[in-house]
Amino acid sequence: MAMRPFLLLPEILLFTGGLVVLLGGSFLPRERQWVARLTAAGSLLAAAAAAAVELPGPAKMAMEGTFTVDVTTGVVRIVAAFGTLVVLALVSDEIAGSARESETYALLLFATTGTLVLGGADDLLVVIVGFLLASVPLYGLIGMALTPGGAEAAMKTYLLGAIFGILLMVGTTLLYGVAGTTAYSELTEPLSDAPAGVLAAGVVAVLAGLLFKAGGVPGHYWVPDAAQGAGGAAAAFVTTVPKVGAVVAAYRLIAALPDVLNWPLLIGALAVGSMTLGNLAAYWQTDPRRLLGWSTVSQVGYLLVPVAVAGRSDLALPSLLLYLAGYTVTNLAAFGVTTALSERRDLSSYRGLGRSHPLLGASLVVALLGLVGTPPTVVFVGKLTTATAAWDGGHAWLAVVVLLNTLVSLFYYLRWIAPVYGREPYERTSAGAFTPLRWSSTTAVLTAAVSIGLGIGAGLLWQVVA
Repeated sequence: MAMRPFLLLPEILLFTGGLVVLLGGSFLPRERQWVARLTAAGSLLAAAAAAAVELPGPAKMAMEGTFTVDVTTGVVRIVAAFGTLVVLALVSDEIAGSARESETYALLLFATTGTLVLGGADDLLVVIVGFLLASVPLYGLIGMALTPGGAEAAMKTYLLGAIFGILLMVGTTLLYGVAGTTAYSELTEPLSDAPAGVLAAGVVAVLAGLLFKAGGVPGHYWVPDAAQGAGGAAAAFVTTVPKVGAVVAAYRLIAALPDVLNWPLLIGALAVGSMTLGNLAAYWQTDPRRLLGWSTVSQVGYLLVPVAVAGRSDLALPSLLLYLAGYTVTNLAAFGVTTALSERRDLSSYRGLGRSHPLLGASLVVALLGLVGTPPTVVFVGKLTTATAAWDGGHAWLAVVVLLNTLVSLFYYLRWIAPVYGREPYERTSAGAFTPLRWSSTTAVLTAAVSIGLGIGAGLLWQVVA
């Protein structure tokens, strides 16, 4: 089987772009760092274009069969590139002209490259490479805030990343020990005869590593702190883009396993734990970014629902890809509002936003109701199709849990929406008036519009991912 490295053109473009930005930024004066930003944006656009060209074609194997280029990989590439482009717009308000501008762009490109590697990995060793490439830049991105909260979040993420990275490697070692291979295409038969205890331990350890990257139970502890302590753009990135590759990697693994243990029950339990814990913890939060951090944990639970029925329902993979695309734009819209109003770190401080800045207030409402799963946003279609996939796959109880958790999540999102259209303005002085940052507010409005647009055109999107 040939190497065929040009099938990895999007990954090559992003990684090369990161190197160019990192090295070239060292020679650019601070007032001309925008060149590095344009270079990063160009790399992302080129990677997305290359993925779009390859998207309609048949599945192909690259790197001696360890990397798959198919519709799933193409969707991961396009969604991750789009998400990072949005983050580039958000970060422009925060670090333009700063001493660490080009380094931030490089870290974003490297982490996105790792996400793409995870999305196409068809071998456990490649999963490890993607995990490390997607994880290590996150520690720097979170710590860029240069605040006590940012330092604490970076340290917590680093320590948990090390622990769950080790678990991922231990799991890979166990599976290799009983199967004699790490390639997914060759795992099924030898694992069918493997000791059940070793097989279960290996799979759980690998899933634990991937769920750290996705931000779900049991690897979720770092997410709320990172969302609260990091800069707005970094928080938007770490809670959105990496999970695109991590959840798809989990799906590919589960789909490759022999049906000798109750994998749907295992993934279903993780899904229920993530969505329930995330929703319950978010209810008590007063910091909007920490609330979104716990919301991220709950969203991973919904994303795991189609993973639970991988190979048992034809709706599983398309619903997962649709949900990932919808969650990406919707979550970035919500973080875009918090970045535009970076000084507002309490839900009550958003009182009157809908009156003073109608478009920004409406964008926040669209994003929050979108995360609930309210029509006509695209997340509504994603939740509906994932629940249908669970039902179709013989796990109706999981669809019921999705519905119940969706109802629970509505209450804490309404706690944030209510002040936005409160009767009495929270701010009465010119010094305390809302002054949204231009790039972030524009980005929030546009991504909220995309969330509605994708929801209305979900039928066309379904044809692409199905």
